[in-house]
Amino acid sequence: MNPVTTAFKTVQPMLERALLAADQAFAAFVQPRRARGKLLLQPYVGWGTPAQVELTGRVLLPRTMQPARKGDRRLRNAQNILRRLLSREVGGVRVTGTLDGQQVSAVSDADGYFTLIFTPQMPLSGGWHQVTLCLDGRDVTATARVQVVADARFGIISDLDDTVIQSDVTSLPRMLATVLTGNARTRLPFPGVGALYRALTRDGEARNPIFYVSSSPWNFFDLLWQFLDYRRIPLGPMFLRNWGVDLLGGHGGYKHGVIERIFTRFPDLKFVLIGDSGEKDPEIYAEVVRRHPGRVLAVYIRDVTEGARDSGVLKLREEVRRAGADLVLAADSLNAASHAMAMGLITAGEYRSVLTSVARTYET
Repeated sequence: MNPVTTAFKTVQPMLERALLAADQAFAAFVQPRRARGKLLLQPYVGWGTPAQVELTGRVLLPRTMQPARKGDRRLRNAQNILRRLLSREVGGVRVTGTLDGQQVSAVSDADGYFTLIFTPQMPLSGGWHQVTLCLDGRDVTATARVQVVADARFGIISDLDDTVIQSDVTSLPRMLATVLTGNARTRLPFPGVGALYRALTRDGEARNPIFYVSSSPWNFFDLLWQFLDYRRIPLGPMFLRNWGVDLLGGHGGYKHGVIERIFTRFPDLKFVLIGDSGEKDPEIYAEVVRRHPGRVLAVYIRDVTEGARDSGVLKLREEVRRAGADLVLAADSLNAASHAMAMGLITAGEYRSVLTSVARTYET
């Protein structure tokens, strides 16, 4: 192991404790003052079963940002990214949500996060539902969407950066330039990804749910949601990370934890896992296949790296195959769609839609 890496791992626990102590001291000073000002409710996307739904959100001080446009200058985009990263969270505020007549309350923590757990008296139908939110004693309201999973044939768990959205995570300078100067309208998806994901989530009248798991901070939620909506990529609950101390932790452990939560919440549902070769998705997904025999239908890894990394992924493919699933190292969405059609996960017509989408992208 590199000496610098070894030294960092040695001091990392102390660094995390010091940052946490400093953050708590700062919060104790500013939170009471922030709570007296104008507040903003930022709900995320709820998820769950007909019997139980979980919704997370955040209480923040308002920030000034105009809707993204294609013609926005890079400087303006960078300023908006900075505003997102420098969010001012507000703790100690009671939030009340209503779903299907049931009211649930929770108090925001020091980072502004709150979580509401609904257990409706009557089971909810599968699909999208709305939760109305308000802050107790204030004229602040919001509406959140929640995805209830019932009668789906399978689910999809997907990474975002360099899997759906082009981020260049394998090159730090290019990644920073892309992330810091782009917006929801200028960032680009990979060719055919929208058509592929629409094909995977459609299954007759029942919708196959999709979940997005990313190491991006929650501060980018609105940007990512707008990007998916603008590019007609199926929407679904996002699992992001807390900006700050949490980002010092390992990517693999965080992602494993989220996937385990999803698998536990839906014990009878099988999944398609989609990621890229740029980070640790192949290793993470291979471990998931080993831990949950028979629960993974296929693993699709977008190839965004060079030959040496590809060789390692191909070795993992054999391990995954012995555990009972296929791992496809896909150069583009069409390769994944071909395998999905052979598996019966999408139809021939949906495969042609992916083919048309990919071809149209390369023609322009």
